[in-house]
Amino acid sequence: MQEDFLHFIWKYKKLNALNLKSTKGESISIVNLGQHNHNSGPDFFNAQVNINEQLWAGNVEIHIKSSDWYVHNHEKDKAYDNVILHVVWEHDTDIFRKDNTEITTLELKSIVDKTLLNSYNKLMQSKSWINCETDFPNADEFLVNNWLERLYIERLERKSKDIEELLSVSNNDWETVLFKMLTKNFGLKVNGEPFQSLANSFDFTVVRKIRYEISDLEALFFGQSGLLDDDIQDAYYKDLHKRYQFLKQKFQLSSLGVMPLQFFRLRPPNFPTLRLSQLAVLYHSMPSLFSDIIELNTKKAFYKLFEIETSEFWKTHYTFSKVSKSVKKKLSKSFIDLLIINTILPLKFSYAKANGKTIEDSIFTLVKSIGIESNNITEKFLSLKPLDKSGLTSQGLIQLKTEYCDKNKCLQCAIGSYLISKNE
Repeated sequence: MQEDFLHFIWKYKKLNALNLKSTKGESISIVNLGQHNHNSGPDFFNAQVNINEQLWAGNVEIHIKSSDWYVHNHEKDKAYDNVILHVVWEHDTDIFRKDNTEITTLELKSIVDKTLLNSYNKLMQSKSWINCETDFPNADEFLVNNWLERLYIERLERKSKDIEELLSVSNNDWETVLFKMLTKNFGLKVNGEPFQSLANSFDFTVVRKIRYEISDLEALFFGQSGLLDDDIQDAYYKDLHKRYQFLKQKFQLSSLGVMPLQFFRLRPPNFPTLRLSQLAVLYHSMPSLFSDIIELNTKKAFYKLFEIETSEFWKTHYTFSKVSKSVKKKLSKSFIDLLIINTILPLKFSYAKANGKTIEDSIFTLVKSIGIESNNITEKFLSLKPLDKSGLTSQGLIQLKTEYCDKNKCLQCAIGSYLISKNE
């Protein structure tokens, strides 16, 4: 038994509310359940309850056992002086406020439908991939879609907090934040952290100053990543090495803390060498990148914006020493989709929020136009139930699995609450 379940029972009035009696035999009639409080203090604010025909207005506190009142030291806390009703699963002792006045207690275990309790126990005791794996296919489609939209906004809000932290260490420079986010996401899952450490190893003003020369940008990115430390007798490599030594001295660069790049088990098109060259080309060719990203709102427009390829050397190479057939190595549409989902949309959302604007509708339109991400989470959910195959769905499912399913927050989940109540 968890207090969350008792909160659920009270919040949605999942009890036999007729002829309620307190543990002392007083008649209880619920006028207003109150507002659920997720912060410190009593669990429900501004409730209204008739006790023995007298109307009481105040707060409701909920516990598994009555004695938990004393375990949590509420009798010493002024915040609980206005509690008018103590709702418990099991009553094991009388409780009193700080001024020694007794608080009316309502015991739940005899007035909650056994079917509801069985549904709850079945869900919480499940050993499946997710607690509701068996019943998830039967969840109402409209409810699931609505919940995934809410979860997507919740995920954007969480990412917005990360962006606020980036802003605070970047002198509120949005271009710097964009660079750090883009660089990390250019590394994808395998090289995301090494690319992030690269972006953090120098000030973005360096990029601003040298962006007009593509070779300088490549020298900066490759040099800071430790890719120019070998003795390779190639004109292009030697030129980059020379440029990097100059930049290193001029801008007092240090690569301390930059994580080593990974090539193992990567397909050649995803090699970090190619991604760093593409990133350099992007910043060389797009002087107003941040403004462009904020203004654009369609997938087609972003595909055009990111229609870039590597510099000339990398058209015939995957590494400095590995030659390939001459081919244009451009950003694929699937890669750009990931940039839109993980960088552009969170940044647009946060920027609008910082400027007091609401752009959820345009964000929904854009993310729904992108195909669903392919990963273990989305593939497993899709095997359980047909869902809209869009970027919104995949982001909502990731939020659902990591923040609700994995943390057993079934009662705070719209799907879990629906499934528990469904069989009453």
